[in-house]
Amino acid sequence: MTTKLSKISLPLKMTFLIFSMVLNCMGIVILQLSEAKITYDKLGFLESFKDLPIAFISLFAVNFISKTGTKKSLISALTIVGICSLILPFVEVFWFYKLWFAIIGACFAIGKICVFGIIRNNISDEKSLAKTMNSVEASFMIGVFVVNIGFGWIISSRFSEFWKFGFLSISVLSAITIFLFSKLPVSEPEKMKSENIFKEVAEIINPLIIIFLAVIFSIVFLEQSFNSWLPSFYKNHLKVNSFFALQASSFLALFSYAGRTITANVIQRFSLSKYYILCIVSIATVLLIIIGIQFSGWDDSKILLFLFPVIGLFLSPLYPVINSKMIATIDKSKANLFTSLIVIFSSLGSSVSSIIMSVLFENQLLNYYSVYILSAVILLFTISLIYFRFADTKFRK
Repeated sequence: MTTKLSKISLPLKMTFLIFSMVLNCMGIVILQLSEAKITYDKLGFLESFKDLPIAFISLFAVNFISKTGTKKSLISALTIVGICSLILPFVEVFWFYKLWFAIIGACFAIGKICVFGIIRNNISDEKSLAKTMNSVEASFMIGVFVVNIGFGWIISSRFSEFWKFGFLSISVLSAITIFLFSKLPVSEPEKMKSENIFKEVAEIINPLIIIFLAVIFSIVFLEQSFNSWLPSFYKNHLKVNSFFALQASSFLALFSYAGRTITANVIQRFSLSKYYILCIVSIATVLLIIIGIQFSGWDDSKILLFLFPVIGLFLSPLYPVINSKMIATIDKSKANLFTSLIVIFSSLGSSVSSIIMSVLFENQLLNYYSVYILSAVILLFTISLIYFRFADTKFRK
């Protein structure tokens, strides 16, 4: 089973790369549309058109995947993403962005459940799960880096008005990934019995899972504060141009990739909970340094441009580490259902975070950007301590 997983690791990584590019182009879209005089309050709700379909579709996608099969479902999602990316450059109206992100969100819900299901069906050990998830999700951060670098080059060139044609490359990647999956056998997760989906959810819900989902919500809430809004923060508060804002933001993704890659290689030597807490403490430390610089009157943009990306090194391992710790305890037959809950609360965390960020930008409160993020880190730290205490008590029993 492990050998088979290693053979399909490339298409799994490419799947996350593609979804990362279409999901994290939000920062570029916000940056470009804000220059087209679309207000930040409208742009803040644009994130919801991506995240709410993810939350809504996730629960019902489980039955669809179970009936259709993981491989076919994943290929269908990638096909739709490829077609949508092919169409986007030729449409100008703002409402189409809402529709586009809604479709992308629904496809991502299906894609993520399929990928997590494949991994869980092949690996049972907690630390091996953490290693595999960090490795696959590291490609997600490469997608963020590539999309910022690529679109940044286009936007800064004399062909800047054609920036949307960068989405054609995503269509090509989708076609390649579909081809790779079509040639490989994939072990299917156990099929769920045809029962009421809400009854199935009620059966697996317990206090530990509720706290875990609160942790997932908080992690994505924190991540989204950076991923979609950091380029606009750089441009509006640090007064750098669009190209440099996107390039500097891409280094956040590069550090995030390094964080997940390092974690995948060293995680088996450490306690998952201690490693996780160390990462949160490191994030808080970097943020305190940033706040000290900002409020000491020494608001040097060059220093901040380099400090913010460093946070990615410690932020990126949190999501796969906490997921692997919990998923390892879930029965394989319930893996898809449990993943759907993860996707739902991830999307809600992303949507709520973006709405709050849009309020900060609309009301010109960017001086408090780092303070706002630090408060989110403190909240995450508190909820995580509660989770680990509950988890240790339960597993000791």
